Amino acid sequence: MEWNGKTVGFALTGSHCTFAETMPHIQRFVDAGAKVVPIASNTLMTTDTRFGTSENWQKQLKEITGNEIISSIVDAEPLGPSKLLDVMLIAPCTGNTTSRLANAMTDSAVLMAAKAQMRNQRPLVLAISTNDGLGLNATNIAKLLVAKNIYFVPFGQDNPVQKPNSLVARMDLIMDTCAAALQGKQLQPLLIERFQDIIS
Repeated sequence: MEWNGKTVGFALTGSHCTFAETMPHIQRFVDAGAKVVPIASNTLMTTDTRFGTSENWQKQLKEITGNEIISSIVDAEPLGPSKLLDVMLIAPCTGNTTSRLANAMTDSAVLMAAKAQMRNQRPLVLAISTNDGLGLNATNIAKLLVAKNIYFVPFGQDNPVQKPNSLVARMDLIMDTCAAALQGKQLQPLLIERFQDIIS
């Protein structure tokens, strides 16, 4: 895939434990020649956790991409008329964001950007990270799986013993999934073994 001349919208939502795994893939897009537009949820912009401070994550996003972070609905809205993004990725995509997207709610910068991308009939890629993917959120994931122009980074159970409903995407497949999505294809296989605990 030739990434020179492509613009990637890279959105992060509040699965803080996944940020460290996600950040190197932003760098991969930049190294491949893509322009990366960072988009962040209010949670990333305001919350410090044991996985890192908001200030640190914001600093990394700006340094890697060389661009300011889109973090408000007002700033995200022009992505629609401008048709800026060739592909948009939400990684990590929390259960909360998945639920809101599936039910057409637009109450954050990330969801406004996603709405703009869908308005333009351009690919939207989701890298889910949710503790209830096989619980109450299963119905929302199902709705998005059959939605036009929405693609998923292959995902699986990350800890079926202690968190049997939890699903997490294979973040190392982000770039491959986006490349396939730009061709109108879902990277396969979609459901993969990702679990850390092996049941004998």
